[in-house]
Amino acid sequence: MYEQITKNKLKSFFLVLFFVAFIFVVVWAFEELTGWGKGGFILALIISVAMAAGGYYYSDRIVLAISHARPVTREEFPYLYHTVEGLAIAAGIPTPRCYVIDDTAPNAFATGRNPKNSVICVTTGLLQKMNRLELEGVIAHEMSHIKNYDVLLGTVAVVMVGVVALLSDWMLRSFWWGGGRKRSRDREGGNAGAIFLIIALVLAILSPIVAQLIQLAISRRREFLADANGAMLTRYPAGLASALRKIASDPEPLEVANKATAHLYIVNPLKNIGGKMNKLFSTHPPVEERIAALEKMSFERV
Repeated sequence: MYEQITKNKLKSFFLVLFFVAFIFVVVWAFEELTGWGKGGFILALIISVAMAAGGYYYSDRIVLAISHARPVTREEFPYLYHTVEGLAIAAGIPTPRCYVIDDTAPNAFATGRNPKNSVICVTTGLLQKMNRLELEGVIAHEMSHIKNYDVLLGTVAVVMVGVVALLSDWMLRSFWWGGGRKRSRDREGGNAGAIFLIIALVLAILSPIVAQLIQLAISRRREFLADANGAMLTRYPAGLASALRKIASDPEPLEVANKATAHLYIVNPLKNIGGKMNKLFSTHPPVEERIAALEKMSFERV
């Protein structure tokens, strides 16, 4: 487990580093379309560094805002608070803050750059539809993500993918408005200018796809590891298995979820959207496989 934590920290570092370089290239392509000259290089450097820093320090706030999550008090959901506190003690980490999403679809996720700055967020539907043991299993799963530093990797990916998509859209709009094409031809001239323009345009079109593939490169094994660690915390894998079965079979869509945040949730909230193509690009392993793995585990519950 400790080896996996170290690997996740390294993955987080290299993911941010790669995204900084990728955003730099995307902004360079934007400069080629708009003809900003050296100003484009400076802009690329500023945006790359700013997005990396923002993704690290503020990604949890961004994800919570996107998800329309709100903080809750101990008085509002006492059992949620007691469960989070107890499992945090068992995991040996500081108690995460508690947030909820007012949605009847059951689901949950964790976010934050480290255990000291972490959040566990659940939907009101999860609190309504899970029994005590199932809720413990879900919280233990998310607690394991926090302890293993999975949340840093996943949350930073949300912000970086969003930035790349925004820059790509900005580039394509500039291109189709025509100003970028004209300035690029005037500056470079001839075949060289046309080649640069084609490269920039292709990059603008493909960059969101590349960003999504990077996000998918975050191993699905994180979910199996969090399931196993969560079962170790509660000493009752059947509770988490039952929760996964309920969440996966629930027909209600999670309205606030989108493709940028879907990989954070314990079960893919887009499971009923997109058909076979969505399954192909799912960030989660099949729920049936996760349940089967949990059913093979056994502990003495104290």
